[in-house]
Amino acid sequence: MLTDAAIKALRPRDKMYKVTDRDGMYLLVSPTGALTFRFDYRLNGRRETVIIGRYGPTGVSLARAREKLIEAKLMIQDGVSPAFEKRREKRRIKEAKSFGEFGERWLQDARMAESTRAMRRTIFERDILPTFRHRLLHEILPEDLRAMCEKVKARGAPATAVHVRDIVKLIFAFAILHGEKVSNPADEVGPSSIATFVPKDRSLSPSEIRIMLTQLEHVATLPTIRLGMKLFLLSMVRKSELQDAVWDEVDFENAVWSIPKERMKRSKAHNVYLSQQMLDIFIALKTCAGNSKYVLPSRYDADAPMSRATFNRITVAVVERAKKEGLPLESFTIHDLRRTGSTLLNEVGFNSDWIEKCLAHEDGRSSRGIYNKAEYEHQRRHMMQEWSNLVDAWVAGQKYTPTLYPPRMDLLTPDFDA
Repeated sequence: MLTDAAIKALRPRDKMYKVTDRDGMYLLVSPTGALTFRFDYRLNGRRETVIIGRYGPTGVSLARAREKLIEAKLMIQDGVSPAFEKRREKRRIKEAKSFGEFGERWLQDARMAESTRAMRRTIFERDILPTFRHRLLHEILPEDLRAMCEKVKARGAPATAVHVRDIVKLIFAFAILHGEKVSNPADEVGPSSIATFVPKDRSLSPSEIRIMLTQLEHVATLPTIRLGMKLFLLSMVRKSELQDAVWDEVDFENAVWSIPKERMKRSKAHNVYLSQQMLDIFIALKTCAGNSKYVLPSRYDADAPMSRATFNRITVAVVERAKKEGLPLESFTIHDLRRTGSTLLNEVGFNSDWIEKCLAHEDGRSSRGIYNKAEYEHQRRHMMQEWSNLVDAWVAGQKYTPTLYPPRMDLLTPDFDA
C-alpha cells in the first residue's frame, strides 16, 4: 500500500513503470517524473483504464485518489464507464467558456461542507452572477472584481465582500486547473484591500469568549479547527507558531511544547507549558493527525501544514453566526486571542513578568538581553492552568476565582534551571 512518503521517494526511469496501491489502483511513473493514479477494469467485455488524476499539490492527493477510486468502482457496478464519463466531463468543461458556466460547475464539483456550499451559492447567485454570468473569463479584470466588492461593502456587508473575492478566486482556479489559459483577477485584489474588520488593540471580554467558543461548536468546520481555535486562546501563541507546529516539539510526558528559535519571531526558543485542557487538545489533535508530522496538517496533504487562511475564515463565520443569533460579538482575529489572554491575565492580577514570558516577550526594562525559554517555569505552569480553568468557567457561565500564586513558590528567584 502506498504512502505519501513512499510516493515522494519514487524516481523516474528510462521507461514507464507501475507502483501498485490497494484495491487495484496503481501509480504510473513516467520518464519525466510525472506521477499519475490509474485504475484498470473490465466492463461489458472491454478492458478500460480510467486516469484518476495526477499526484501533486495542483493535482490530487493520495487520500483523494482513493476516494475517486471508490467513486469509479460504484459507477462500474452500475454499468457506467468511468473512463467514458471522464472524457465527457472534460468535453463539457472545455465547452464552458462563460464565468457563469464555470461557476456552476465549480459549485457542483468542488469539495466543501454542504453548509459552506449553500452559503457560497447564495453569494454567487445574488452578488456575482448578475454582473459576471455571461462574461468570458478573460473579460473579467481585477478592477471589475474590485468594483463588485466595493459595491457589496457599501451596502454594509464587508464580510460578504471578502467572500465575493474568495469565490471568484476559487472559480478561476478551477477553470485554470481544467485548461483555461487566463490570469486570476483575484490575485490582484487582496482581502485586506476590501475590508479591515478590527482595530489592532482588540481583545475579547469574558462574555465574548463564551459566545465565541459556544458559536464555534455550531459553525460547519473540521474538529481540528475547533480545537485549534481554543488552543490559540489558551496558549497565547502567534498564528504561525501553531500552524507550523510539528509533533517533535510536543513533549506529552512533561506537558511542554518547545518551539525552536527558527520558528519564533524573535529567534529565541520558547516553551509553552501545557495545562490539562491544553494537553487534552493536543491528544485529540494527535489522534486526528494520523501519520502527519504537523500538529495541524492540511486537509488534502498530510505533508503540508494547514492553510494560512483557514482560521481567518472561521473567525468570520463565528462572528456572522453570533450576529444572526443576536449575540454581542464583534469581529476579531486570531492575534486578538493572544492579546485577549494577556489583557485578562493582567486584569485578574497575575504577575506581568510571567505573562510577558508566556508571550515570548523580552523585558525591555532589563539590561539582561537573554531570554531563558524555561524561565519562571513553575509560575507559568500554574498561571496557564488557572487561565484554562478561567476560560472553562466563563464558557460554563460559572464564577471562578483564580489562585494568583502557586503553592511553595519562591517569590524572589526565577526558575532558571527548570
